[in-house]
Amino acid sequence: MRTTAPRRRARRTLAGAGAAAALLAGSVSGCGLGGSGGQGERGAQSAPRWNTAPASVAAVGDSITRGFDACSVLADCPEVSWATGTDPAVRSLAARLLGDAGAATRSWNLAVTGSRMADLPAQLAGAAAHKPGLVTVMVGSNDACRPTASSMTPVAEFRSGFEQALAGLRAASPASQVYVSSVPDLQRLWEQGKDDPMVRKIWSLGICQSMLADPLSAATGPTARREQVRARVVEYNEVLREVCAKDPLCRYDGGAVFQYPFGTEQLSRWDWFHPGRDGQARLAELAHRQVTAADAPR
Repeated sequence: MRTTAPRRRARRTLAGAGAAAALLAGSVSGCGLGGSGGQGERGAQSAPRWNTAPASVAAVGDSITRGFDACSVLADCPEVSWATGTDPAVRSLAARLLGDAGAATRSWNLAVTGSRMADLPAQLAGAAAHKPGLVTVMVGSNDACRPTASSMTPVAEFRSGFEQALAGLRAASPASQVYVSSVPDLQRLWEQGKDDPMVRKIWSLGICQSMLADPLSAATGPTARREQVRARVVEYNEVLREVCAKDPLCRYDGGAVFQYPFGTEQLSRWDWFHPGRDGQARLAELAHRQVTAADAPR
């Protein structure tokens, strides 16, 4: 049977439309499912994953990580450090992760009493030399604890210092994970000791005067100053959270240390401000819970 030219043209048009539709369907399917799915899987495979059992620990930061005033007055006591200490009463993060023997040979405490954010790049450079599986960072208290509230580290400067420090670590030791502790709530520490005459006498020697000066005064000036310091700590913690979130191998504690209800039993019996042994143990407990969790805190 002969087919007329118009009918042949119609069939060719329908066939071409069918082929185009099939091609379009394949393209849409590839973009919506197969194509992007394959790329997503490859991206997920290449993204670094958090290791809940790091093989070594380096600690950087300030007097808290050095165990200052935890064992004796005006002295470091790194053996009770929450991060790398060896005291069984504390059970440091390193001891919990590596065991006592592992902590003794595969952990390093590079924190320095009195350090501020400006000191962190050099400390992390020292930590990077060990190529640690995990680096703990606890810094910021001394940026807020100044002789006056006006001399606190500006937030922009704090941010720049942290970004520089983290970038330096990434360049020197790309695989090292970083656990970042929030800055403690300094106002809560003031609340714990302000009513004790002996504590006030110790504080008057110069401890964190931006927060602790005139500890009993409810006047507008001192009250506003304490609120200003607390607000600055909140801003510092937001910086730590934001900068850390940009690094897939950095885990912020979600404000766990800032929110922890430290009481007098957790504070040093010499200055009622730094953590004592029990306080160091609580810090180790918080850190271990965060480091070994499958997912980062929200």
